[in-house]
Amino acid sequence: MTETIQDVFNEMSKGNRAALGRAITIIESRHKKDKLGRLHLLECCSDTSSETFRIGITGAPGVGKSSLIELIGLELVQQGHRVAVLAIDPSSTSTGGSILGDKTRMTELSKNASAFIRPSPSSGLLGGVSAMTRETIMLCEAAGYDRILIETVGVGQSETSVSGMVDQVVFATMTGAGDGLQGIKRGILEVVDLVAINKVDGNNVEPSKQFSTALKGALSVLHGGQSRPEIFLTSTVSDLGVGDLMSGITRWIDESKSSGQFTARRANQLGHWFEDALVYGMDRHLKNSPELAQKYENLKVSVARGDLHPVLAAEDLIKHLQ
Repeated sequence: MTETIQDVFNEMSKGNRAALGRAITIIESRHKKDKLGRLHLLECCSDTSSETFRIGITGAPGVGKSSLIELIGLELVQQGHRVAVLAIDPSSTSTGGSILGDKTRMTELSKNASAFIRPSPSSGLLGGVSAMTRETIMLCEAAGYDRILIETVGVGQSETSVSGMVDQVVFATMTGAGDGLQGIKRGILEVVDLVAINKVDGNNVEPSKQFSTALKGALSVLHGGQSRPEIFLTSTVSDLGVGDLMSGITRWIDESKSSGQFTARRANQLGHWFEDALVYGMDRHLKNSPELAQKYENLKVSVARGDLHPVLAAEDLIKHLQ
């Protein structure tokens, strides 16, 4: 018997991880034939509980995000939560392929029955997230996961997009690599809620403390009189500071809910989601129409040759969408 979208959702809601995986594949599909399935799944998710919390973990490649997420995930599972990790992998701009290797780096968490890890390609999108990250979050919450951890691709300032879909942003960084404080973009520091200076091991201990002091000063100036993000020194090798970071995350969750920040942030996210879904939908409509797709390609050629102003080309295409 052919499995229906409703069957997939029902199985997913019972905790079937394989069914959740199939649902996410449908959501991420760009095939026109899957459009109705995607919409059906989202309609099924509309009545799910909001008693969940979404945490974005961002930072440059190599700072130990995956190891940090695994320890956070294991601790949350021990506290009785069901944890879903959405690990966004960078896609090749030429082939569209991605490594999708985070599941192999979180070996202990991936074996836990209360955890679900899903690597997803960014598909070349800026923002450190994939086009369907929000939809995937909804599916995970409908499947009973009440703590959603989102690991971004680590592409710098454009990662600020993750703040528009999570309740808390944890920025992972380290000293001893790059340009230190000068290498951190202002944009990401404006949206973070907690900072983890990771890999505080061996010869990196004292430099990390100095880096923490400098970062505190920068955050103080950036946030003015407002409360600045709390900074934690961590090491996933020795478990240094990981417990303190977990306490900070929990404390921040409680405070954001009691202050009303949680509710306000969720409402704001829905507005951003509508805008992004509109842009994404128009783009898919454009690419799926042979006539519009050809018009788009012709205009691109004209713009590249200098025959047509980019703004005028865009207006010309918009007219054909009406």
